[in-house]
Amino acid sequence: MYATEYVAENWIMILVLLGFTISLISTVFMEQKTIRRLYALIVEVFLLSIVVFAEFKMAEHGDHRTLRLILMAVRYSATPLLVAQIVYTVAKGQRWYLFLPAALFTVLDFISIPTGIVFGLDAGGKLFRGPLGMLPYVGAGLYGFYLVYNLWRHHTGQRTDTVPIIFFAFAFTSGLVLPFVIGKEYAQLFCSTIATSMFVYYVFTLLQLTKRDPLTGLLNRQAYYADTRNEPETINALLSVDMNGLKAINDNEGHKAGDLALATLAKCFIEAAKHKYRIYRVGGDEFVIVCRKCKEDDVRALSSRIHENVSKTRYSCSVGYCYSKNGSSSIDEMLTASDEHMYAEKMKYYKEKGISR
Repeated sequence: MYATEYVAENWIMILVLLGFTISLISTVFMEQKTIRRLYALIVEVFLLSIVVFAEFKMAEHGDHRTLRLILMAVRYSATPLLVAQIVYTVAKGQRWYLFLPAALFTVLDFISIPTGIVFGLDAGGKLFRGPLGMLPYVGAGLYGFYLVYNLWRHHTGQRTDTVPIIFFAFAFTSGLVLPFVIGKEYAQLFCSTIATSMFVYYVFTLLQLTKRDPLTGLLNRQAYYADTRNEPETINALLSVDMNGLKAINDNEGHKAGDLALATLAKCFIEAAKHKYRIYRVGGDEFVIVCRKCKEDDVRALSSRIHENVSKTRYSCSVGYCYSKNGSSSIDEMLTASDEHMYAEKMKYYKEKGISR
C-alpha cells in the first residue's frame, strides 16, 4: 500500500529522473566525470524522496519518534548538500572542500536529534524550530547564491548564456521562499524541484553544446547559418575577423599554442562586443560578428575595440566589415564584402611585416 502511495505522490519526479537517466546513457557531449556526478544526483534525489515520504507517513500516525527525528536530520542535511553537489557539478573549477559547510550543517542537524538546536518534536509530535532553525535554508541559500555568482562570473556575455543563470536564480529563490508560503508540505515538492531543475539545465546544456564551438565558447558555423536565416532583414552589418599568423604558431609552437591563441582572441572579441552582438567561429581562425539594427559608427567602434583588445596580447588579427545603409544587401553579399576588406587588411599586415604568403 505504501509503495503505491509513494509512486502516486512522486510519479512526475520518477518520470523526470527516468528520462534524465536515459538521456545521460546516450549523451556524448559531456565529460564522464560530469555524467557520473549527475548520476549521483539522480540517486540521491530518489533516495531523499523515499526519506521524505517515510517521515511524513510517520508524522501522520504519530509513532517512531526517534526514527522520525533521524529522517528529519537526513532531510534537513540533504537540502544544502544537494545544492552543494549541483554547484560541484555545474560550476567550473570546484574542489572537494566545497562540501565542508554542508558537512558542518549535517553534524549540527544530527546533534539536533537530542538537543533540538535546529529542529525537534514537542510532546505532541509537532515539529518546532530551534535556535538554529533557519540553518538549512541559510545553507541552501548561500550555495545557491554562490552557484549563480559562479555561473555569471564565467559566462561568455552572450544572451543565451544568461538563460540558465536566470533559471537557477529563480529555482533557488523559489526553493527558499515556498517553504514559508506553502508550509512543511513543500518538503514533498523539494525533490521534484531539484530533479526538474537539473533536467531542464541538462537539456539546455545539450542544446547549447550543439551550437557552441568547444574551444572558444563562441557560436559555431551551424548557429551562424541558423541565426542569419532568422529575421535577416534586421541584419545590417557583418564583421569578418581572421587571425594573423596562426599557421606559424602551429608550426613553430604546436597546435596547443594555436588553440590558446584562438581562445585568447575569442575573449578579446567577447569583451569588445559588450553583449550586443553575436560572435561565431565559422572556420579554423575565421570569425564572423553579426550586427542587427546598428549604426555604422557602432560597427567602426566595434572594429576598433577588437584591434585594441587584441593589441594587448601577443597576437594579431585582421578585421573587415560591411554596413548596409538601406538594408538592401543580402547576408551573402555583406559577407563577401566584409571578407574582401578583411583580406585587404591582412595583405597589408603581411606586407608591413615583410612576410611572404
